[in-house]
Amino acid sequence: MTTTHPTVLLIGASRGLGLALAQEYLARGAHVVATVRGSRPTPLHDLTDPNLEIEHVDITERAQVESLRDRLKDRAFDLLFVVAGITNGRYETPADVDPDEFSQVMTTNALSPMRTVELLRDLVRADGTIAVMSSGQGSIANNERGEFEIYRASKSALNQLMRSYAARHRDDPRTLLLAAPGWVRTELGGPDAVLTVEESIPRLAGVIDAQHGRGGLQFLDYRGETLPW
Repeated sequence: MTTTHPTVLLIGASRGLGLALAQEYLARGAHVVATVRGSRPTPLHDLTDPNLEIEHVDITERAQVESLRDRLKDRAFDLLFVVAGITNGRYETPADVDPDEFSQVMTTNALSPMRTVELLRDLVRADGTIAVMSSGQGSIANNERGEFEIYRASKSALNQLMRSYAARHRDDPRTLLLAAPGWVRTELGGPDAVLTVEESIPRLAGVIDAQHGRGGLQFLDYRGETLPW
C-alpha cells in the first residue's frame, strides 16, 4: 500500500502511537521526518529505514519549535501530523487534580499542538494536510460517563482551538484533521484499552490518506466516521 502523503513531518514519535505512525508511513513508502524529545535513544532510533530522519523538539518549548522550523525551512511536506500528548489519572476530577498537573496536561495537549501548527504550517504544501491527534474523549456530545475528565477537557480545548484556526484560515486550501485513534493499548492508553496498535494505526493512516486534497476541517475517528463536537 502506498500513501497519498509522500513526505511526512511527524511530531512526537518516540513511542506509542507516534512510533506506530512512523512505521506505518515508512511501510507505505513515505519519507518521514519524525521528532523525539531530548537526546536519549528511543524505540524510534531502533528503526533503520533510510527514509527516516530523526529530529528533536519539545513542543511545550516555543523556542525549540521555532528552531525546528528554521532547520526545515527549505523543505516541503505533504503531511504535518502533531501526535505528542500526555494524560493524567483516570479518576482525577477538578476537585482533586493538582493545578500544576492540570496546567501541564492543558499545555501539552491543547496549547502546544496548536502553537506547533501555527509555527510549522508554512512547511506544508498548499494541497497538503495538517493533522493533530485528538481523541473521541474530546467530544462533548459523546461524554456520558465521565472519567479521564482532565484529559477529556484538554482534547475538547484542542478541538476548539483547531476550529478557531480553521475559521481564521478559511481560505487556506490545506486539509485540516482532528484524528481520533480510538482507545489504544499503549503506555498512555493503559492496559484496559480496547484496541491494539495494529487495530488502530493502519486504519487511521488510511483515513488520513483518503482526505488528501479535500480541504476543510474534519473530526474523524480511525474508522473514518465523523465524531460530534
